[in-house]
Amino acid sequence: MDMDNLSTIILGGALFVIMLGMGLSLRTEDFKRIVLYPKAIFLGLFNQLLLLPLIGLLIAVTITSTPEIAVGIMILAACPGGPTSNLISFMAKGDLALSVSLTAISSLITIITIPFIVLFSLEYFLGTSQEIELNIFAMIAQIFVIVVIPIGIGMMIRRFKTSFAERMGRPVRIASGIVLALIIVGLVVKERANVTDYLNQAGAATLLLNVITMAIGYYSAKLLRLRKEAAISIAIESGIQNGTLAITIAVVLLQNSALAIAPAVYSILMFITGGVMIFFFGKRTT
Repeated sequence: MDMDNLSTIILGGALFVIMLGMGLSLRTEDFKRIVLYPKAIFLGLFNQLLLLPLIGLLIAVTITSTPEIAVGIMILAACPGGPTSNLISFMAKGDLALSVSLTAISSLITIITIPFIVLFSLEYFLGTSQEIELNIFAMIAQIFVIVVIPIGIGMMIRRFKTSFAERMGRPVRIASGIVLALIIVGLVVKERANVTDYLNQAGAATLLLNVITMAIGYYSAKLLRLRKEAAISIAIESGIQNGTLAITIAVVLLQNSALAIAPAVYSILMFITGGVMIFFFGKRTT
């Protein structure tokens, strides 16, 4: 078995574990919050599904100097939040229920939006969309398989084996973090000849994407007079994306590890900015 096939299997397995872990934390009630708390839900989804890709495109056009980094930024901007955003929201004393709901709903919606954004990016920056244009429905099906099925399995386990699901939540999160770290190391080793240039180019772009979208998320929530806890969660959901899904799309679906450099750099930086959020907001006593 060659290294590309091995990395594909590892990435697929890692993403399955991560999305299964997300499913273990979800209940059907989480999807009902779109009716119960429409203003917060719709603001979070608007920021993530519309503003984030637009900001990503602006950064990709103006900041990045290589098309691979630009496409990587767009893949990131197309992805939903992930379990990491829920964990950071919890530690920053945000509205955890809102965070989980936004992650769950956006994960379903982006099954449709990711292929269109990715294909547009490939055409705009690389001029290669023509050769995969007819596979857009195949990409939708692939994303459905790697996102929805493990989430569904996790939710079924939580429904029928609640105590087991609660016990497994923490180990799955730890395992996910370890595997993500190994994936990032593997990508760096594979692209070692270009890694310094990629880091220099992707560092500023990914940090800007992260910080700008979190700031917009927080202050747009304050503008609509949402509670501080909701504003914190919307900021985190707007700015913390599912880096593992972005890397999987680049390496497994598009079979181009260079497109995964920006998501890999982002996956490191988001823990730093997330830590800043936890530091400033997590100390609150109310």
